[in-house]
Amino acid sequence: MDEIKNNEQAKKTKNTKKAFAKALLSTLFSLITAAAVIVLICNFVFPVFRVTGSSMEPTLSKGQTVLCNKSSDIKKGDIIAFYHNKKVLIKRVIGTSGDVINILDDGTVELNGTKPDEPYVSGLSLGECDISFPFTVPESRYFVMGDERSTSVDSRSTAVGCIAEENIIGKVYLRVAPIGSFGRIK
Repeated sequence: MDEIKNNEQAKKTKNTKKAFAKALLSTLFSLITAAAVIVLICNFVFPVFRVTGSSMEPTLSKGQTVLCNKSSDIKKGDIIAFYHNKKVLIKRVIGTSGDVINILDDGTVELNGTKPDEPYVSGLSLGECDISFPFTVPESRYFVMGDERSTSVDSRSTAVGCIAEENIIGKVYLRVAPIGSFGRIK
């Protein structure tokens, strides 16, 4: 009788171990699958970036994490992430193909002869500028500037120039970290 009980107990233990192993493998597979899906979404649909400089202050600050949207149309005033010299830069679109940009000595921007409303600019400055004005934005290109005009290296400099469409990662639209700064970006 004891032998039968021991055999039954051994079978139960063996079955319990198999069930646990199966549940553990299933859980691990689910976690790996979820992680892979998140990585794919972050890389191909909603790329995530950490702000590393101060050129977009006060809109974006160093250390904040932002989300991009790859599928959105880029318009004047939008903030974009783009590749430049194997780095990702984040700047605001000032002009698109065919627009005429003029920047006065005091840093005032004129777009097609009028001064755009730029409430996000922290202060006027000509900044690092080695191009001649008025400047016409070439076809399939974007003229970009940082919101902190005195420190931003952007389309005013031939080191960056106008941004080609194929170098654009996407439109920056959401601040996700730190938690206290979570929200849409304007």
